Amino acid sequence: MRAGSLIMSFFGDAVLPRGGRIWLGSLIQLLQPLGLNERLIRTSVYRLSKEQWLHADSHGRRADYVLTDSGRRRFEEASRHIYSSHAPIWDRRWRLILLVGELDTRQREHLHQALKWQGFGSLGNECFVHPSTQLEAACDTLVADGLGDLVGHLLPLLAADAHIALTASDADLVSHAWNLDRLAESYTAFVSDYLPILAELRRDRHTLLEPEESFLLRILLIHDYRRLLLRDPELPEVLLPTDWPGQTARMVCRELYRRLAEPSERHLDIHMRLADGSIPQKLNDGTPRFPSDDPLMAISL
Repeated sequence: MRAGSLIMSFFGDAVLPRGGRIWLGSLIQLLQPLGLNERLIRTSVYRLSKEQWLHADSHGRRADYVLTDSGRRRFEEASRHIYSSHAPIWDRRWRLILLVGELDTRQREHLHQALKWQGFGSLGNECFVHPSTQLEAACDTLVADGLGDLVGHLLPLLAADAHIALTASDADLVSHAWNLDRLAESYTAFVSDYLPILAELRRDRHTLLEPEESFLLRILLIHDYRRLLLRDPELPEVLLPTDWPGQTARMVCRELYRRLAEPSERHLDIHMRLADGSIPQKLNDGTPRFPSDDPLMAISL
């Protein structure tokens, strides 16, 4: 595991709902059982600060690390993506962003990564495609990510499904823009890793989960699931292969997370601290964690 990526998963899942800040010493204590030593955590937090995800807020000899405004916006958007289920309905129109004008290699790489983060697929190096996003919001997100100077090189287009003979089908477009086979393999591996744990908990309903064990498993669970979703464009069902394993993976993650939530929060109540020694209380960040009215609940495991 990359330490920086795991720390980001922890911030999004556990720190954001408690105000978006944590004392560095508390962060080290909480994550060391996952194999991250103090030096590695300090180095990773420093890099995240340089990348403007976090900033330090000193209190004497101690410091809290706090989500920046742009970091908070990106984490909140990721949280809606991870925890709030929805079954997108496709209007059969593709959202395209064309690259016009010259960009250097570094600018192109930043743009590719930023649009990939938003779920866009790529058709070559100069055309990005998405089935349902709002193009204005996509450009606003690029500006918020510090790429506003590149927006003038982009041409957003809304393409209707014209049903013209000899043109590429929607399935052809999907197969060129995204590698769904590799993503399906990753979802299947996720289910193979976590379904046995869930099955064991289901067998013994009276099992009392230890708070620390629940916390560590919760962080690993959401870290692995988050990494999958960052690669998933959330295509409408009509554009997905039959028996798509992403839905099964979501149900495994949802049920296991809900079983781990209460005991893991008790662990955070004891061990999560701010630089002034206070306990950050859990707040309502507006994003329910896997709500009970999940539209995908009809799927059985």
